Amino acid sequence: MNETKSILILTGAGISAESGLATFRGPGGLWEGYRVEDVCTPEALAADPALVHRFYDLRRAALENVAPNAAHAALARLDAHWSGDLLIVTQNVDDLHERAGARRLLHMHGELNSALCPACGERRPWRGALPPGLRCTACGAGDLRPDIVFFGEMPYAMDQIEAAIATCDMFVSIGTSGAVYPAAGFVQLARHHGARTLELNLEPSAGSGWFDESRLGAASTLVPAWIDALLADQSTQSSPMSR
Repeated sequence: MNETKSILILTGAGISAESGLATFRGPGGLWEGYRVEDVCTPEALAADPALVHRFYDLRRAALENVAPNAAHAALARLDAHWSGDLLIVTQNVDDLHERAGARRLLHMHGELNSALCPACGERRPWRGALPPGLRCTACGAGDLRPDIVFFGEMPYAMDQIEAAIATCDMFVSIGTSGAVYPAAGFVQLARHHGARTLELNLEPSAGSGWFDESRLGAASTLVPAWIDALLADQSTQSSPMSR
């Protein structure tokens, strides 16, 4: 910890599951009889826009009934008090990190509370239902769609994320399956550039073998404990008595 100045944190569905949000695939990988892949692709949107929009409308509505948990709050506290570089990259499309107070944050897979114009790329905040067929106010063309990175599409801000991984001292993965690329490959990239790697997860991920250390348990317990130690170490290093 003494040498840690730059941290990149990757969060996944496991951190939001403790707030009551179902993981993306859910039990059996089905949603109302559909495979998630069948409602989360550009082809699915073209074939049945009403179905795809309803899927995301329901997920957006579910956000009204949940709140950030202790893991989200701890990460926001780290954001507020960590004096070095920090970037939280989340695969989650919910807004729980923001509601907890995190600011140094990127949503690589998009956001439920946002709408995207496929014609001009305009992204705009969106609350409530997003019916098919709405026109973009920026360009007047194209039907607005959920601002979600579908299967087969490129995640957001990959250049920025990869640059941050290349320069971080510590890479931490929280609540991820380690099965969804490109995020699943971040730990290997971080190790290649010499970062220490830590996994905080309910159970070993598909990529656990790549981490220097894996701590298993609930994110709401593991994350606050890790951050308490990290900030205490920072305080010790910056105090006059330690110089």
